[in-house]
Amino acid sequence: MIILKTPAEIAVMAEASRVVAEALEVVRKAVCPGISTEELDRIAEEAIRARGAVPAFKGYRNYPKTLCTSVNEQVVHGIPSKRKLKEGDIIGLDLGAIVGGFYGDSAVTVAVGRIAEETAKLVQVTEEALYRGIKQAVVGNRLTDISNAVQQHVESAGFSVVTEFVGHGIGRQLHEEPQVPNYGKPGQGPRLQPGMVLAIEPMVNMGRSAVRVLEDRWTAVTVDGSLSTHFEHTIAIQPSGAPRILSQLEKTEI
Repeated sequence: MIILKTPAEIAVMAEASRVVAEALEVVRKAVCPGISTEELDRIAEEAIRARGAVPAFKGYRNYPKTLCTSVNEQVVHGIPSKRKLKEGDIIGLDLGAIVGGFYGDSAVTVAVGRIAEETAKLVQVTEEALYRGIKQAVVGNRLTDISNAVQQHVESAGFSVVTEFVGHGIGRQLHEEPQVPNYGKPGQGPRLQPGMVLAIEPMVNMGRSAVRVLEDRWTAVTVDGSLSTHFEHTIAIQPSGAPRILSQLEKTEI
């Protein structure tokens, strides 16, 4: 069932999402060649707790860490470890926080030093696809208008949308209805209504779309070994006009 949020509830979710945005920025600035993903996880947890919030991922379905760190061919849910980043890597940073019983969720892909031109294009296209999807999150549109906008932008650039993982509703639970695919025909699914809060999160591969999950039961990687990127925002659909992006530090034109 799709749960519509009251303005008061959205205000609390905005606070949770602000914590995520600020913590992600702290982690993003710490990314550099030689740092371990485990150290990035420590930084993320400290940043969340320093703001009076609780890490959303730690302990969720027995996930062992605060941050998801997905490097290069890792698509999502990479577990922080002693692995050290190298010049030319890319890393997806996915983070959630809980404030007042409500969740915020966001992700960004970051370059480690200088990266190849085609890799930079992959990162750029994925972030652009996120905002193309967000732009469709207005009252009266249907859910797959978001999905189709993401898919069209990604595929027009020659990349592949991951289909095994999707975005989601969010609120008192990290994952609520509806699921928000990053692919599909427009004009399908439920009509978007004020009070819907969604986590929209394109996952895009440089090569083929197929992924597999490693033996740790969390880390998803591309089957063909190609690079993958991930961006995510928590957004609230408003009675009129553009959606409100809850998980950003500054207003972004969409």
